[in-house]
Amino acid sequence: MKSSASANSKSPFKFRIPTAENLVPIRLDIEIDGQRFKDAFTWNPTDPDSEVVVFAKRTVKDLKLPPAFITQIAQSIQSQLTEFRSFEGQDMYTGEKIITIKLDLRVNNTLIRDQFLWDLNNYESDPEEFSRTFCKDLGIEDPEVGPAIAVAIREQLYEIAVQNVASARESRLSKKGRRGFEHVSASKTGGASVDLMKLFGHRSSAVRKRKDWDIYEPIVDLLSNEEVDALEAKEERAAR
Repeated sequence: MKSSASANSKSPFKFRIPTAENLVPIRLDIEIDGQRFKDAFTWNPTDPDSEVVVFAKRTVKDLKLPPAFITQIAQSIQSQLTEFRSFEGQDMYTGEKIITIKLDLRVNNTLIRDQFLWDLNNYESDPEEFSRTFCKDLGIEDPEVGPAIAVAIREQLYEIAVQNVASARESRLSKKGRRGFEHVSASKTGGASVDLMKLFGHRSSAVRKRKDWDIYEPIVDLLSNEEVDALEAKEERAAR
């Protein structure tokens, strides 16, 4: 799937996340009667809403959760889908723009910290493929880590897309607009965009700045069960 907008275009086009598949990052954190359920995954916004309840029922059954979780899971997913769909059809701006994606997450016993550049104008990018390569290169064996990294990337790209919608809306309401914020001059960043495409082709948008290789190299730690228990207890206290 290729973007209909030119990478150098300053005219608005319709909202979408800058990836090959326009998937919604979904995050659940539900607690009922002292029992907590957390999960993160992606959802195709074109899927029928009836699939939400089917998914909720299957999740509760597979994880042996109390039936009360079915409604809460379905409502949370539906709410996030509704918010995403509220942006569909709205104008957003793009320009030559490269952002920094930051990872700081724990999946089971694996702790990951990293940051790298991402080209917002590459609509052939694939966070899931990037995450699989990331895990393979770093020898990460936990199968849950890759999907978690992909969701974290998509959440940040989604946030940027929403900001671009707000920028387009504000520019319509003001003659001055916020051109400096919305658009980055092609003369300043065009070279960087070309370099990204030369290095990574059409399916990837990530690159590390050479001067930051020693500072921001990926950090992957395997925690002991005791360390995980301590972190989870700290997270529980913070959630309260």
